Amino acid sequence: MKRYLISFEDGAMDHIPTEEMADVDKASHAVMEDAVKAGAYVFGIGVERQRASVVAADGTVTDGPDPDAERFLGGFVIVDAETREEGLAWAARIADACRCPQEVRELHYDPETEKMLRRHQGD
Repeated sequence: MKRYLISFEDGAMDHIPTEEMADVDKASHAVMEDAVKAGAYVFGIGVERQRASVVAADGTVTDGPDPDAERFLGGFVIVDAETREEGLAWAARIADACRCPQEVRELHYDPETEKMLRRHQGD
């Protein structure tokens, strides 16, 4: 099983009239419900519009997004999928519900982190 990050840019839903947002919320929650029932849903959330803090390797914190960034994250969902095509199918349903394009990326599996999580789940 692979994991896919399905995401959209900040502002991608700005074209939706306020009076239609309840319908978008309902449609997107229906897709998430289907993903949960299918065992595909891992996690998802919208990102608040706010200035990000950037933390450097030395611990220095600066306000604002990375000055080199051209795009900013608006929200994301992580799904489990057997194939890339299945991940793309979830993204297509989310894009339809949210009325905006979705970016899909396969996530790198780290077996060492998985072992660590399993060790500490009993704590």
